[in-house]
Amino acid sequence: MIPVEVTRISFYPPSKGYAVVLQEIGGEERKLPVIVGAFEAQSIALAREKVDTPRPMTHDLLTAIFEELEVHVKAVVVTNLSEGTYYAGIRIDLDGEDETEVDSRPSDAIAVALRLGAPIFVDEEVMSEAGVEDDEQSGVSFEELVHGHDNNRRKILEEKLQKAVEDEEYERAAEIRDELGAIERKTPSV
Repeated sequence: MIPVEVTRISFYPPSKGYAVVLQEIGGEERKLPVIVGAFEAQSIALAREKVDTPRPMTHDLLTAIFEELEVHVKAVVVTNLSEGTYYAGIRIDLDGEDETEVDSRPSDAIAVALRLGAPIFVDEEVMSEAGVEDDEQSGVSFEELVHGHDNNRRKILEEKLQKAVEDEEYERAAEIRDELGAIERKTPSV
């Protein structure tokens, strides 16, 4: 597991969402861009800046429940990348002995971790597949960093398209072709 921290949140026009950048702490300082929705980005930004809202937002409510029930969040882990979608888990300690992992979207898990001061990790395989080198060291711009996420997804989809055609699964191939077309339409020239 690779320890990471949220270093940047930036609007990403092609998806009309936001990129939350998780940077490796120490080590190679690789970055993992995770595309999230506007509400999730706002919640993460509020948690990063430790802004109190007049009424609890959803992630505030969840953390308040954890605290009231004395459920300890041990860590948040981005566990998997499948077909361009990240998966995460919130590792909780129920009674000091039993640890379990609750499936979560990475955006929600990150928002909770920031509120509770829990560490955030990325699975080595996920970072190897989708992480990029530090842009200051490699000369890669932020736009290229996020664009790399689409390139990884495109590569996976192209492989799946080829397999679907080879297996004569033409309906599935058409769906994958449409997904590739959507990536082509939204990807900016960098």
